Amino acid sequence: MPPIFEITHKACAGRIGRLETRHGIVETPTIMPVVNPNIQTIKPSELRKFGAEIIITNSYIIYRKPELRERARSEGLHSLIGFDGPIMTDSGSFQLSVYGEVEVNNVEIVQFQQEIGSDIGVPLDIPTPPDVQRARAEEELGITYTRAKEALGLKKDMLLAAPVQGSTYPDLRERAAHELSQLDFDVYPLGAVVPLMESYRYSDLVDVIVASKKGLSPAAPVHLFGAGHPMMFSLAVALGCDLFDSASYALYAKDGRYMTVRGTYHVDNLQYLPCSCPVCISHDAGELIKSENREELLARHNLYVTFEEIREVKQAIKEGSLWELVEQRCRAHPQLLNGLKRALHYSDWIEQFQPVSNSTFFYSGPESALRPEVVRYRKKLKNLKLGGRVLIRMRRTGNEDDFDWVLDFKPPFGPYPIELKETHPFNAETTDEPDYESLTAALQNTLELMELNPDSEFTLVLDDLPEHPLMKEIKNYHNA
Repeated sequence: MPPIFEITHKACAGRIGRLETRHGIVETPTIMPVVNPNIQTIKPSELRKFGAEIIITNSYIIYRKPELRERARSEGLHSLIGFDGPIMTDSGSFQLSVYGEVEVNNVEIVQFQQEIGSDIGVPLDIPTPPDVQRARAEEELGITYTRAKEALGLKKDMLLAAPVQGSTYPDLRERAAHELSQLDFDVYPLGAVVPLMESYRYSDLVDVIVASKKGLSPAAPVHLFGAGHPMMFSLAVALGCDLFDSASYALYAKDGRYMTVRGTYHVDNLQYLPCSCPVCISHDAGELIKSENREELLARHNLYVTFEEIREVKQAIKEGSLWELVEQRCRAHPQLLNGLKRALHYSDWIEQFQPVSNSTFFYSGPESALRPEVVRYRKKLKNLKLGGRVLIRMRRTGNEDDFDWVLDFKPPFGPYPIELKETHPFNAETTDEPDYESLTAALQNTLELMELNPDSEFTLVLDDLPEHPLMKEIKNYHNA
């Protein structure tokens, strides 16, 4: 049997993959528009033209309404919803988190999802919110694990998701992910993260994602529950998330909100529509505001911009420029920038997944100094065995023939053999005047190289550099 999830391209910890289901193959990363069985702003049959290959709906809403329940049982889920592609079903955990109880148990809802023909089903997990007492997080995590194993015993031909819980305790998230990954599940959603996104706690979200990913197999498809704003897709994908879902496109439209990759605007405040989707090129701002179909038009725009960003992320993965896209997008909001800074704390972890890229490294700010490529180069310094006289230069000196080794100096990497000048990542596009962070990384690498080669005689021609505290340390080492 072919693999259920096949990874075809990688960048950072992100990837393009092929997820096999009974109703077709889904290319990830992608977003699953949420379809409410009762209220449909846009007909599910139209969603494919926006780019939707898979959707998600709520089996509990269907189950608790007799008319929908009987139709789903007799006609099947796909006929009921009106979508011929793969459909994932949630189990009612969201309602459980909001209302504290649901009118169904785990066995009943898992069996119901299989009965109506769901492609990916979910057990009735306990979505533990952020910042609860650890004892509660551990207790509810135990219930979620028990229910996941119970659901696995009921599994037939439906793919089964195993939600990773653990609140905001990274060690609990990692432990839960590891324990679930030892069992025969197909998809791993990261649950109860919506409150973090609603309060713009992107640093904490990064911790949750990375901790969960560390516990999972690198080959496991990961679903970030409730993540639907395009401005954060690139960051989440770079950390290894494959599937997203959200009703934001419709909920925002109902509230008159207009999505962009830079954030969200209230449509009443717009004088121009900064988009070229079919909605925005056929209406001006005034027409959209006054339209009788404003909610539907906004929902359509929100979907167009959502899938446009998914395609942008995929293209960046293909060409090896995903991290550049992450840095651009995370400057859209200070809290997203905090998320990027937190992600850079995990550069060592990301580096192990980052393939060697043919794309040019673009230095776009202080965060670039901690990119996985820079971390990787520092690790490789130990392989650079020098000897004799070594010149480290920023420009030609005219006496290069007097040295056994000539190394160019380029922030944020520092010294590297001139023979590698046109190769990745040393062909990086950088600023003429290095910032403090870039220079710090480069000088740290210089000092490390000198310490790794104590028998070499170093000559440094770095007069064009701005003042930096590490220069004194390097000179002291050099003169010792």
